[in-house]
Amino acid sequence: MFNTPLAATGVLAMGNWIKDDFPDLLWPALVLAEQGNDSFRQFVKWQKAVQDGLAHHGEVRWVAETLDGRLSHLAALAIRFPDASEIAAEEANRHGLLSRSVRSALASYPYLPAPWLIGDIEIASPKQSDLELIHDALLSVLQDGHREALLKCLRTWSAVNAGTFSADARTIELLKDYPGNLANRAASDSMVRASWGAHKAILQVDDPSHFDEATKWARVFWGANSMTSGCMRKGDIDSPDDGSTESTEGEPDGQAPSAARSDQTEPTSMPVGGENLRGFTMDVMSSFVEALETAPAHLYENERQEVISGLVSRAGRDVMAVLGAPDLWCVEHGAHIGRMLVETKIYLHWMAQQDPAIYRQFQEYGAGKAKLYARISDELPDDVRTEGFRESIDELQRLSRNHDVLDHRTVDTRDTFAEGKSIRAMAEEAGLLDFYRQAYSLSSGVVHSEWWSVETHATESCVNVLHGMHLIPSLSLNPGGNVELATSWVEQFYSLVRTGLVILGTDEDAVSAAFAWVNADDDSSAPSDGAGPAS
Repeated sequence: MFNTPLAATGVLAMGNWIKDDFPDLLWPALVLAEQGNDSFRQFVKWQKAVQDGLAHHGEVRWVAETLDGRLSHLAALAIRFPDASEIAAEEANRHGLLSRSVRSALASYPYLPAPWLIGDIEIASPKQSDLELIHDALLSVLQDGHREALLKCLRTWSAVNAGTFSADARTIELLKDYPGNLANRAASDSMVRASWGAHKAILQVDDPSHFDEATKWARVFWGANSMTSGCMRKGDIDSPDDGSTESTEGEPDGQAPSAARSDQTEPTSMPVGGENLRGFTMDVMSSFVEALETAPAHLYENERQEVISGLVSRAGRDVMAVLGAPDLWCVEHGAHIGRMLVETKIYLHWMAQQDPAIYRQFQEYGAGKAKLYARISDELPDDVRTEGFRESIDELQRLSRNHDVLDHRTVDTRDTFAEGKSIRAMAEEAGLLDFYRQAYSLSSGVVHSEWWSVETHATESCVNVLHGMHLIPSLSLNPGGNVELATSWVEQFYSLVRTGLVILGTDEDAVSAAFAWVNADDDSSAPSDGAGPAS
């Protein structure tokens, strides 16, 4: 495992403040979205007024910390001081921070912390106007770093109002005329956002459960959003950048309609430049077979020719099959082809460096696996055995090359035929490590469904910001038809064919005769210059 120096310190902790903290700051975010950034000043005045109203409790610092805009902190304030809810709500109304629209949006959520903020409005499913305001509040802090900073600066100004704030000279200099000083605004915004995160971390070090109530409320917030507004794809809206919610009236459970099928219903047609790839590959395969069958063969020790010709043949068959389906000419659906071609090349070169017994070892390993698969299949109960099931087991048993009476076949359960040696180790020993890293690793990641591949190819972002930027299954198919990629497969297969013939020491005259058509001056069937004879 590799860690960067910063990550290795153990100090770095990556967080998602939108998922964890935005719901707790929903009230001031709604006000900012409705009234604009200048409403920040009314919040600062509200903080001062509430602090003055609660001064008789004698807990100035604690009160200041709870007036940071967080709903969970307001709830804690009202629990500790019974008169706090009335004072906070009265001052909020006096400073214009609890409009009907804001209270209605807050009333869209059950289990709202500090429910006394919504006054006489009953908690109910959100109206379209509520969803739009909540959407605007969330989108604005996502897109506007200054508004995010204003939201996160509420804690700082509360401490400043209470006279409990302390910081270094540079921080004080940036804050003293914030946010009015436009020249320093960018630096001030960055400082505010950074110090907000640092302060939160300090609170969690002192009390790991400090934000438990905020986290519980965040789960309610996002869970409610999932039920009151549906997922949206880019194809569902006019503009990819417009994440506005749409009316869900008439839809079951308030869910917005989404696409029911892929936007691609017809197979990809044969792309220009790809018409001759399959024919060329079939000709190469035929010439490979012709060269082997017209050249002298080592029929006493035939394992080497069987293995090499079998591997090349398997590669050719896969490539020819895929070349008939342009939908597969892409990294997502064709990764198994690239991976198989690289793996075959590594096998050929690595086995060529070993004792010739490696070819029989390769066959023995496969025969043992056939025996193992036959035994595993035979474990299935009778009620799931379809027609032809017995024949399939019999075929696997035949391929195990085991004796009907004497059970002599050894089953090697190690990862590879080379006594468990990894394909990477083989590549390194064969001088193909860079080839493995640059061509095999990525394709293997796609084949094995590593998350980066699944995220790239099989998902897309839900553009409903009320869902918190989650990923949803993609309904669009990869168009395929990448002629360059398909051509690279053909060229790699041609290279495998020539490599196999060289390793086998196939008679040069037989090879030249079989592949004479490739070198013909008037030849136009090759896919590109790169598909010509390889050394």
